[in-house]
Amino acid sequence: MPPLADAPSGRYTLRSISRAIDVLEILAAADTSQGVSDVARELGASKSTAFAILQTLEERNLVSSSGEGFQRRYALGLGLARLGHRAVSRMSMLDAAMPHLERLTKMTKLSSRVATMSQGIAVVLGQVDGPNLIRFDLNMGGRERLHCTGIGKAILGQYTDAEVVDLAEQTGLPRRTAYTITTIDALLKDIASVRERGFAVDDEEDAEGVLCIGAPLIDHTGACAGGISVTGLKMNQPLERVLRLGELVMATAQSISHQLGASK
Repeated sequence: MPPLADAPSGRYTLRSISRAIDVLEILAAADTSQGVSDVARELGASKSTAFAILQTLEERNLVSSSGEGFQRRYALGLGLARLGHRAVSRMSMLDAAMPHLERLTKMTKLSSRVATMSQGIAVVLGQVDGPNLIRFDLNMGGRERLHCTGIGKAILGQYTDAEVVDLAEQTGLPRRTAYTITTIDALLKDIASVRERGFAVDDEEDAEGVLCIGAPLIDHTGACAGGISVTGLKMNQPLERVLRLGELVMATAQSISHQLGASK
Protein backbone atom coordinates (compact mmCIF):
# COMPACT_ATOMS: atom_id res chain seq x y z
CA MET A 1 0.00 0.00 0.00
CA PRO A 2 1.31 3.49 -0.78
CA PRO A 3 3.06 5.18 2.15
CA LEU A 4 1.90 8.56 3.38
CA ALA A 5 3.63 11.47 1.74
CA ASP A 6 6.59 12.78 3.71
CA ALA A 7 7.93 16.29 3.76
CA PRO A 8 11.34 16.76 2.09
CA SER A 9 14.18 16.00 4.48
CA GLY A 10 15.04 18.99 6.65
CA ARG A 11 12.18 21.15 5.44
CA TYR A 12 10.40 21.33 8.78
CA THR A 13 13.32 20.89 11.18
CA LEU A 14 13.67 23.23 14.17
CA ARG A 15 17.12 24.46 15.17
CA SER A 16 16.14 24.67 18.85
CA ILE A 17 15.15 21.00 18.94
CA SER A 18 18.27 20.03 17.02
CA ARG A 19 20.41 21.85 19.57
CA ALA A 20 18.60 20.18 22.47
CA ILE A 21 19.38 16.80 20.92
CA ASP A 22 23.00 17.88 20.51
CA VAL A 23 23.11 18.62 24.25
CA LEU A 24 21.81 15.13 25.02
CA GLU A 25 24.48 13.67 22.74
CA ILE A 26 27.16 15.72 24.52
CA LEU A 27 26.05 14.44 27.93
CA ALA A 28 25.84 10.88 26.61
CA ALA A 29 29.40 11.02 25.27
CA ALA A 30 30.88 12.40 28.49
CA ASP A 31 32.35 10.06 31.09
CA THR A 32 31.28 12.35 33.94
CA SER A 33 28.62 14.98 34.58
CA GLN A 34 29.20 18.29 32.80
CA GLY A 35 29.02 21.94 33.78
CA VAL A 36 27.27 24.64 31.74
CA SER A 37 30.64 25.87 30.45
CA ASP A 38 31.56 22.37 29.26
CA VAL A 39 28.26 21.96 27.42
CA ALA A 40 28.43 25.45 25.92
CA ARG A 41 31.95 24.83 24.62
CA GLU A 42 31.01 21.50 22.99
CA LEU A 43 27.82 23.00 21.61
CA GLY A 44 29.56 26.06 20.23
CA ALA A 45 27.01 28.30 21.93
CA SER A 46 26.85 30.87 24.71
CA LYS A 47 26.52 29.80 28.33
CA SER A 48 23.05 31.38 28.51
CA THR A 49 21.87 29.31 25.54
CA ALA A 50 23.33 26.10 26.97
CA PHE A 51 21.81 26.83 30.38
CA ALA A 52 18.36 27.48 28.87
CA ILE A 53 18.46 24.18 26.97
CA LEU A 54 19.65 22.26 30.03
CA GLN A 55 16.91 23.78 32.18
CA THR A 56 14.24 22.86 29.63
CA LEU A 57 15.48 19.29 29.36
CA GLU A 58 15.66 19.02 33.15
CA GLU A 59 12.02 20.10 33.46
CA ARG A 60 11.08 17.12 31.26
CA ASN A 61 13.31 14.75 33.27
CA LEU A 62 15.58 14.18 30.29
CA VAL A 63 18.50 15.76 32.17
CA SER A 64 19.36 15.66 35.88
CA SER A 65 21.57 18.02 37.86
CA SER A 66 23.50 18.15 41.12
CA GLY A 67 25.28 20.91 42.99
CA GLU A 68 24.54 24.63 43.16
CA GLY A 69 25.62 27.77 41.33
CA PHE A 70 28.83 27.51 39.32
CA GLN A 71 29.37 24.00 40.69
CA ARG A 72 26.17 22.67 39.19
CA ARG A 73 26.71 19.61 37.02
CA TYR A 74 24.44 17.92 34.49
CA ALA A 75 23.93 14.34 33.34
CA LEU A 76 21.34 12.36 31.41
CA GLY A 77 18.02 11.98 33.23
CA LEU A 78 15.93 8.91 33.93
CA GLY A 79 13.24 10.14 31.54
CA LEU A 80 15.49 8.91 28.76
CA ALA A 81 15.48 5.44 30.30
CA ARG A 82 11.68 5.39 30.02
CA LEU A 83 11.83 6.40 26.37
CA GLY A 84 14.59 3.90 25.74
CA HIS A 85 12.54 1.15 27.36
CA ARG A 86 9.66 1.96 25.04
CA ALA A 87 11.96 1.76 22.03
CA VAL A 88 13.47 -1.54 23.19
CA SER A 89 10.03 -3.03 23.81
CA ARG A 90 9.01 -2.20 20.26
CA MET A 91 12.08 -3.87 18.85
CA SER A 92 11.40 -6.84 21.11
CA MET A 93 7.99 -7.06 19.48
CA LEU A 94 9.72 -7.13 16.11
CA ASP A 95 12.01 -9.95 17.25
CA ALA A 96 9.01 -11.93 18.47
CA ALA A 97 6.96 -11.29 15.34
CA MET A 98 9.40 -11.90 12.48
CA PRO A 99 9.64 -15.73 12.68
CA HIS A 100 5.85 -15.92 12.78
CA LEU A 101 5.53 -13.53 9.83
CA GLU A 102 7.96 -15.64 7.81
CA ARG A 103 5.80 -18.70 8.44
CA LEU A 104 2.64 -16.74 7.70
CA THR A 105 3.99 -15.52 4.37
CA LYS A 106 5.19 -19.01 3.49
CA MET A 107 1.72 -20.44 4.20
CA THR A 108 -0.32 -17.69 2.51
CA LYS A 109 2.05 -16.55 -0.27
CA LEU A 110 1.15 -12.99 0.82
CA SER A 111 3.30 -10.15 2.14
CA SER A 112 3.08 -9.77 5.91
CA ARG A 113 4.09 -7.00 8.28
CA VAL A 114 4.08 -5.93 11.91
CA ALA A 115 3.40 -2.40 13.13
CA THR A 116 2.91 -0.40 16.30
CA MET A 117 0.96 2.80 16.85
CA SER A 118 2.69 6.13 17.28
CA GLN A 119 0.88 9.48 17.36
CA GLY A 120 -2.23 8.21 15.64
CA ILE A 121 -0.39 6.36 12.87
CA ALA A 122 0.55 2.69 12.51
CA VAL A 123 4.34 2.56 12.07
CA VAL A 124 5.71 -0.51 10.31
CA LEU A 125 8.49 -2.26 12.22
CA GLY A 126 9.15 -5.10 9.80
CA GLN A 127 7.87 -6.84 6.68
CA VAL A 128 8.22 -10.17 4.90
CA ASP A 129 7.61 -9.98 1.15
CA GLY A 130 5.48 -12.56 -0.60
CA PRO A 131 6.87 -14.62 -3.48
CA ASN A 132 4.95 -12.83 -6.25
CA LEU A 133 6.41 -10.08 -8.43
CA ILE A 134 4.33 -7.31 -6.87
CA ARG A 135 5.93 -5.65 -3.88
CA PHE A 136 3.98 -3.64 -1.34
CA ASP A 137 6.48 -0.96 -0.42
CA LEU A 138 6.14 -0.51 3.34
CA ASN A 139 9.43 -1.22 5.03
CA MET A 140 10.58 -0.33 8.54
CA GLY A 141 9.34 3.13 9.47
CA GLY A 142 6.61 3.14 6.82
CA ARG A 143 3.28 4.53 8.00
CA GLU A 144 -0.30 3.38 7.64
CA ARG A 145 -3.51 5.23 8.41
CA LEU A 146 -5.62 3.67 11.14
CA HIS A 147 -9.04 4.10 9.51
CA CYS A 148 -8.35 2.42 6.18
CA THR A 149 -5.77 -0.36 6.69
CA GLY A 150 -5.91 -3.86 8.10
CA ILE A 151 -3.36 -3.21 10.82
CA GLY A 152 -4.82 0.18 11.62
CA LYS A 153 -8.37 -1.06 12.07
CA ALA A 154 -7.17 -4.08 14.05
CA ILE A 155 -5.48 -1.66 16.46
CA LEU A 156 -8.57 0.56 16.63
CA GLY A 157 -10.61 -2.50 17.60
CA GLN A 158 -8.73 -2.57 20.90
CA TYR A 159 -9.89 0.94 21.81
CA THR A 160 -13.25 2.12 23.11
CA ASP A 161 -15.63 3.92 20.78
CA ALA A 162 -14.85 7.19 22.56
CA GLU A 163 -11.13 6.66 22.02
CA VAL A 164 -11.69 5.77 18.35
CA VAL A 165 -13.69 8.98 17.88
CA ASP A 166 -10.95 10.99 19.58
CA LEU A 167 -8.26 9.47 17.33
CA ALA A 168 -10.38 10.03 14.24
CA GLU A 169 -10.89 13.67 15.14
CA GLN A 170 -7.17 14.11 15.71
CA THR A 171 -5.97 12.50 12.48
CA GLY A 172 -8.98 12.90 10.20
CA LEU A 173 -10.42 10.29 7.84
CA PRO A 174 -8.88 11.20 4.48
CA ARG A 175 -10.15 9.39 1.43
CA ARG A 176 -7.61 7.07 -0.16
CA THR A 177 -9.88 5.28 -2.64
CA ALA A 178 -13.58 5.18 -3.53
CA TYR A 179 -13.99 2.55 -0.78
CA THR A 180 -12.32 4.43 2.10
CA ILE A 181 -14.42 4.96 5.23
CA THR A 182 -14.70 8.73 5.67
CA THR A 183 -17.33 9.17 8.40
CA ILE A 184 -17.06 8.41 12.11
CA ASP A 185 -20.39 6.53 12.17
CA ALA A 186 -19.24 4.18 9.39
CA LEU A 187 -15.87 3.71 11.09
CA LEU A 188 -17.45 2.79 14.43
CA LYS A 189 -19.73 0.28 12.68
CA ASP A 190 -16.76 -1.32 10.95
CA ILE A 191 -14.68 -1.41 14.14
CA ALA A 192 -17.57 -3.13 15.93
CA SER A 193 -17.32 -5.90 13.31
CA VAL A 194 -13.55 -6.07 13.85
CA ARG A 195 -14.07 -6.65 17.57
CA GLU A 196 -16.71 -9.31 16.92
CA ARG A 197 -14.69 -11.45 14.52
CA GLY A 198 -11.22 -10.71 15.92
CA PHE A 199 -9.60 -9.46 12.72
CA ALA A 200 -9.89 -6.45 10.40
CA VAL A 201 -10.31 -6.31 6.63
CA ASP A 202 -9.10 -3.48 4.40
CA ASP A 203 -11.12 -4.12 1.24
CA GLU A 204 -9.49 -1.73 -1.27
CA GLU A 205 -9.82 1.06 1.29
CA ASP A 206 -6.19 2.16 1.19
CA ALA A 207 -5.24 1.13 -2.34
CA GLU A 208 -7.46 0.00 -5.21
CA GLY A 209 -7.23 -3.68 -6.02
CA VAL A 210 -5.45 -4.47 -2.76
CA LEU A 211 -6.81 -6.48 0.17
CA CYS A 212 -5.28 -6.43 3.63
CA ILE A 213 -6.23 -8.47 6.71
CA GLY A 214 -4.98 -7.51 10.16
CA ALA A 215 -5.15 -8.63 13.78
CA PRO A 216 -4.01 -6.95 17.02
CA LEU A 217 -1.03 -7.79 19.20
CA ILE A 218 -1.46 -7.72 22.99
CA ASP A 219 1.42 -7.32 25.45
CA HIS A 220 2.00 -8.54 29.00
CA THR A 221 -0.05 -5.67 30.46
CA GLY A 222 -3.11 -6.56 28.40
CA ALA A 223 -2.69 -3.44 26.27
CA CYS A 224 -2.56 -3.32 22.49
CA ALA A 225 1.10 -3.36 21.41
CA GLY A 226 0.38 -3.08 17.68
CA GLY A 227 -0.78 -5.44 14.97
CA ILE A 228 0.13 -7.70 12.07
CA SER A 229 -1.37 -8.11 8.62
CA VAL A 230 -1.15 -9.89 5.29
CA THR A 231 -1.54 -8.04 2.00
CA GLY A 232 -2.31 -9.20 -1.52
CA LEU A 233 -4.30 -8.49 -4.65
CA LYS A 234 -8.05 -8.69 -4.12
CA MET A 235 -8.69 -10.57 -7.36
CA ASN A 236 -6.88 -13.57 -5.89
CA GLN A 237 -8.90 -13.60 -2.65
CA PRO A 238 -12.48 -14.98 -2.80
CA LEU A 239 -14.62 -14.50 0.30
CA GLU A 240 -14.01 -18.01 1.62
CA ARG A 241 -10.25 -17.48 1.47
CA VAL A 242 -10.57 -14.08 3.14
CA LEU A 243 -12.28 -15.72 6.11
CA ARG A 244 -9.65 -18.46 6.29
CA LEU A 245 -6.89 -15.87 6.08
CA GLY A 246 -8.53 -13.88 8.86
CA GLU A 247 -8.51 -16.91 11.15
CA LEU A 248 -4.88 -17.62 10.28
CA VAL A 249 -3.76 -14.01 10.84
CA MET A 250 -5.66 -13.92 14.13
CA ALA A 251 -4.07 -17.18 15.31
CA THR A 252 -0.63 -15.88 14.37
CA ALA A 253 -1.25 -12.65 16.27
CA GLN A 254 -2.30 -14.65 19.31
CA SER A 255 0.93 -16.68 19.16
CA ILE A 256 3.02 -13.51 18.99
CA SER A 257 0.99 -11.94 21.80
CA HIS A 258 1.67 -14.99 23.95
CA GLN A 259 5.41 -14.45 23.41
CA LEU A 260 4.93 -10.84 24.47
CA GLY A 261 3.49 -12.08 27.75
CA ALA A 262 -0.23 -11.76 27.05
CA SER A 263 -2.48 -14.16 28.90
CA LYS A 264 -4.37 -16.61 26.73
